[in-house]
Amino acid sequence: MCVGNFAALLQTNIKRMLAYSSIAHAGYVLVALTARNNDGTAALMFYLAAYALMNIGAFAAVAHLSGKGDRFVNIDDFKGLARKQPLTAAMFTVFLLSFIGVPLTGGFLGKFYIFKAALESRLIWLTVLGLLNSAVAAYYYLRILVMMYMHEPSEATEASRAAVPRYQPGTVTSSARNLVLGIFPNWVMEFAGKSASLVR
Repeated sequence: MCVGNFAALLQTNIKRMLAYSSIAHAGYVLVALTARNNDGTAALMFYLAAYALMNIGAFAAVAHLSGKGDRFVNIDDFKGLARKQPLTAAMFTVFLLSFIGVPLTGGFLGKFYIFKAALESRLIWLTVLGLLNSAVAAYYYLRILVMMYMHEPSEATEASRAAVPRYQPGTVTSSARNLVLGIFPNWVMEFAGKSASLVR
């Protein structure tokens, strides 16, 4: 968690930032494994489902904006995206908020279940470390939101067009399912809980 988050904190290239942040998310998964209980195994499955949706959608949005040859991959290139492409910015916002762990997203409940399982196993220090790392991650994810909503459009956002068809299904479907996981998690958690019982 620490290595991934602090490495991501120093990045200006958004693809590298997302790649390093994936190391941090692997750390959250390991917290669930360390809990060594049914709740931890179920939380792991839920979190992986939510994270898959976040990652697919986020990389689809980045691939759309970067264009051919990855011309625009710096975080500054996302300036003013909300003014030029409000739908793309809104969907990307869902993924970023889910990465942070904001309520009503799949990422929030994924982290909640993981830390709950860790506390049940009395891994208080690990839970505190995970929460502190989530605060570090919030900084670099929020930085992108600030670029999208509080700056004038950059050359990249001026040059980019509305999301082309090959990216639309990935972003729209992933953002919708992520919100469904965040608002109606029970059916996924029930399935994960039953699967965890079978595994153990």
